[in-house]
Amino acid sequence: MNARHVLVLPDRDAAEEVARELVGRFGVPEEPQLVRDALAGEDDAEDAQWLVVVEDPREHLDASALDEFAAEYEGWLEAP
Repeated sequence: MNARHVLVLPDRDAAEEVARELVGRFGVPEEPQLVRDALAGEDDAEDAQWLVVVEDPREHLDASALDEFAAEYEGWLEAP
């Protein structure tokens, strides 16, 4: 089974920095995917959250550590 973690960040800059840090800090094997998530009913790009999707094929990433890491950037780990 291939686990997937989704970190929710407040803006693109935070998401890009988190994606870069994940590779070095957590040893993520491949570059995480960034996805813009517009809030329901909002058309303005400024009102968008950014998702960092992390594939975890060996299921070795610690969910609580990822959540704490995302919190450093005013984000959180989405519950599975």
